[in-house]
Amino acid sequence: MIERAIKNALFRIAKSFPVILVTGARQTGKSTLLKNYIQTKGVSYVTFDDKENILAVREDAKLFMAVHKSPAIFDEIQYVPDLFSYIKMNVDSNRSSGMFFLTGSQQFSMMKNVSESLAGRVGILNLLPFSQRELASDSFSLPFVPTQEYILNRRNSYKSDFSQPDEIWKIIQKGMYPEICNGNVTTQDFFSSYIRTYIERDVRLLTQVADEMQFMQFISVAAARTGQLVNYADMARTVGIDPNTAKRWLSVLVSSGIVYLLQPYFGNVEKRIVKTPKLYFVDTGLAAYLTKWSTPEVLMNGAMAGNFFETFAISEMLKSYTNAGIDPPFYFYRDSDGVEVDLLIENNGTLYPVEIKATSTPKKESAKNFHILNSIKDKKIASGTVICNSSDIGIAAKGVMTVPVRYV
Repeated sequence: MIERAIKNALFRIAKSFPVILVTGARQTGKSTLLKNYIQTKGVSYVTFDDKENILAVREDAKLFMAVHKSPAIFDEIQYVPDLFSYIKMNVDSNRSSGMFFLTGSQQFSMMKNVSESLAGRVGILNLLPFSQRELASDSFSLPFVPTQEYILNRRNSYKSDFSQPDEIWKIIQKGMYPEICNGNVTTQDFFSSYIRTYIERDVRLLTQVADEMQFMQFISVAAARTGQLVNYADMARTVGIDPNTAKRWLSVLVSSGIVYLLQPYFGNVEKRIVKTPKLYFVDTGLAAYLTKWSTPEVLMNGAMAGNFFETFAISEMLKSYTNAGIDPPFYFYRDSDGVEVDLLIENNGTLYPVEIKATSTPKKESAKNFHILNSIKDKKIASGTVICNSSDIGIAAKGVMTVPVRYV
């Protein structure tokens, strides 16, 4: 079994809250996480993938709760929204830590119920697919902050079989979903089934999609734009829908954990900042499947190599935060002239600028955009860092380190 890095955050939150909710896309391992680390402690397990359990709740939710006393795991809780109010009553009548552990794959509808019924009673974790650290059984657990101290500590603790630059492209093309990484199914078979199940189960619950084939086309169009600014009009025109529908459908992909939107940074800056977010697929393997990049070699040498490498780096940095139970403090900066810094990480009043380059030998030009951050006056700006595909730490320019994506 591959150890999940989020387990420590799970144990920590379970000591503080009566209800623990684990969200995330389908097949990221939410049920397995709770079965492996929570059910072993004598907690009962109920899944609402089983229609009989859904019918039991609809018939008599109060009796259902009486039968399934805490501590209990309720898997795929979004299928029984009526149960949230009964969980609340149960918690309020006899509050203690670790009473109910919930999982759900649809954050939009589910979080509405959580905010209405369980505010102040629930700790929330977001489980993403495997990280590099998890696949390498690497116990390093700090969220990525590109300080010199962090980078040197990470270098000393680094442990992985991926020593060659080309090796990372095998991960990027294959993706990090547990079923694929465990070797239980081929990439083609997994993603074919995944998309079909996703549309049949999640999309129908989240939105009214008149043409499911059209929505499938929209997902592929979104995948082809990973690492780019969101352009609803362009996406809508490509699929043959109106921009408002494109905006609604993209929100579905975000709510179901397929896509992450990186927001632009706003502070005491001039009005030249672009307000549009950037789109990233959470898993590069799914994006590669949808855009027909069938081998690591073709992807590595293809027109989207830079976008996929950037998507992979952003995803890995996201995992370093979500696995620690921390909301990622991520932004990007791009002005109206198109000058951009790929990522800003905000930490203790300091902004850490990061550029992401697919090359294994970044040049001085990789650091040329960091100067545009001088217009930000209300924050301390740290020295820039370039994340790349090198095998070790290097220097791109004065004060600018190059860091292998493996160290994220």
